[in-house]
Amino acid sequence: MIRHSSVKAIPAAPASPLVVIVDDDPAVRESLDSLFRSIGLSTRLFGAPAELLQQTLPDGPGCIILDVRLPGISGLDFQDQLGRHGIALPIIFMTGHGDIPMTVRAMKAGAVDFLAKPFRDQEMLDAVTAAIERDRERRSASAALEDLRAAHATLTAREREVMTHVVAGLMNKQVAGILGLSEITVKIHRGNVMRKMGVRTLADLVRTAEALGIPKP
Repeated sequence: MIRHSSVKAIPAAPASPLVVIVDDDPAVRESLDSLFRSIGLSTRLFGAPAELLQQTLPDGPGCIILDVRLPGISGLDFQDQLGRHGIALPIIFMTGHGDIPMTVRAMKAGAVDFLAKPFRDQEMLDAVTAAIERDRERRSASAALEDLRAAHATLTAREREVMTHVVAGLMNKQVAGILGLSEITVKIHRGNVMRKMGVRTLADLVRTAEALGIPKP
């Protein structure tokens, strides 16, 4: 039986990655739905881009399978819309009319893969596996960055000043001279910075500052 886009997929367990399928062909949606569910993935099916934008997707790892030729808008243009709506799931394009310029544009915009129809099931599964893993890595990196920002927010204004100069390569004595402090006071602030930021070495602190985008003085 054909599954229409208006029929909602059965919610999966939170740990199950989500595959969002956007294609105006019901047979294609049904086939991909069966394929992904057969390996324990959750799915959401949409026949048109607007349907996806009207839904709230679960906050978890996943990817989007997107047909290049869609009603009213190309998949490539919809890729841009997804970014503007804050939907960062990796995209796998599929098409029966792909060409090199189209592929290049999609990949430059961040697509994980570009599959020409007809494709083998294993090709699609490999692409989805890679996309989900990329999304997991993105989410992990994003969570780590949020932790760093939260830790940096606990620093006092003076500790932030000291950190900025220390990661620029200045010695405690130099920082003391710039800020008009004693060297022992700078050492205390520096120790507080290392503790609050959860780092043990100067190299770790420098990497943390780079991740946070802290400019050099």
